[in-house]
Amino acid sequence: MNGGIFLNTTITSKDEILCVCRELIRKEGYKSINIRHVAKCCHISVGSVYNYFESKTDLIAETVASVWCDIFHFPDDRNPESDDPDNPDESKIFQSFPDCVAWIFDRLKQGEEKYPGFFSLHSMGFIEEEKMDVQERMDRSWFHIRQSLVIVLKNDANIRSDAFDENFTEEDFAEIIFSLILASFVQHDFDAKRIFNMIRKMLY
Repeated sequence: MNGGIFLNTTITSKDEILCVCRELIRKEGYKSINIRHVAKCCHISVGSVYNYFESKTDLIAETVASVWCDIFHFPDDRNPESDDPDNPDESKIFQSFPDCVAWIFDRLKQGEEKYPGFFSLHSMGFIEEEKMDVQERMDRSWFHIRQSLVIVLKNDANIRSDAFDENFTEEDFAEIIFSLILASFVQHDFDAKRIFNMIRKMLY
């Protein structure tokens, strides 16, 4: 691919290569991610790509994780992980747990628009030899989302005092909600109404 979405400059870092890969997924789809094609688009040698990625599987897995990080990138003023659960008055993040869930669904909608067909890869599954590496990196990418849900839960002063205990913790509830969110995106269902109803009944 000459010109167009790629600058006619040599790519010299792993982050820059992943940026090109994200653009390839956006414009050409998942199957465009292979060592030779990525090297050509980055104006570097095949060997240079291998300096950063051990194999095509590694390249795809890192690219998928990079796409997820792009979709769920928190603006600096809305990053729950920068907040202190012990000082809720200083919170500069979401006003409530439903606000955080709404933001996640909004990001999923935007992700579907920015990366058409990307979510379909997850409903169909990756080819077998790539599936494990991709899943492992996705789990790492999703970890900060689950952690953010827990932090927002702990900071939401409107949640009933008896909503959680040692047998059912904020971490347990965040895991349930995150699983429902993932199920929704696989089904291309970005209407969070039922999840919001469940949250209200269980927490408020």
